[in-house]
Amino acid sequence: MTHTTTQANNCRHDTQASCGSCRLSTLCLPLSLHLDDVDQLSRIVQRGWPLQKGATLYRAEEPFTSLFAIRSGAVKASTLNEQGEEQVTGFYLPGELVGLDGIAANRYTTTVVALETASVCEIPFDQIEDLSLKIPSLQRNVFQLLSREITQDQQLIGLLSKSNAEERVATLLLSLANRHQRRGLSAHQFRLPMSRTDIGNFLGLTIETVSRVLGRLQQQGVIAVNRKEVNLLALERLRAIASQR
Repeated sequence: MTHTTTQANNCRHDTQASCGSCRLSTLCLPLSLHLDDVDQLSRIVQRGWPLQKGATLYRAEEPFTSLFAIRSGAVKASTLNEQGEEQVTGFYLPGELVGLDGIAANRYTTTVVALETASVCEIPFDQIEDLSLKIPSLQRNVFQLLSREITQDQQLIGLLSKSNAEERVATLLLSLANRHQRRGLSAHQFRLPMSRTDIGNFLGLTIETVSRVLGRLQQQGVIAVNRKEVNLLALERLRAIASQR
């Protein structure tokens, strides 16, 4: 495993906080468990160690050992294409899990890198399996997480099938807005943790096209952009652009 082990006191979160008291627990592990069961789960979670910007959480082809819950910051997942070039496959925000791609073949299929300083909780998968024997609803929740991952993959395929660059950018902005709203944050104003290059890579667009589309949406009064800060001024208009109505 390639993650860093910087001192945990640099983390922006209380590393002693249990899963039961974590404000993100209903997002990354939305379990319907009794308090005693939550305590059992909490004991296996290694909480809140920091990952510096640019640091690798795990690499493709490394043995699968754990799932990881993003507690703060953001990470990106990527693979290498046949030409050895990076292909960004997803961005993950606080309350979201990475590592599910490793379950099928016992090896991670993507490389995950911090887009900014992040705090990550590690959940050893072998211990989840053992605990599932005692808590049947835990196994059911893992299946739900896998289902959510499949749904996200299908949404990505749908996103990349859009031929219009404005549709792709608008759909990404709406996805980020919805994910911020799930965390109880503003769906209208948020920060983009990824670079324009990463956005273009993810959407199959050039960085020039991404910048041009963002500029055009700003001129139309749909969004306001100040470096990485984005304000969605007209959500309905943005939804119309995403669906090309």
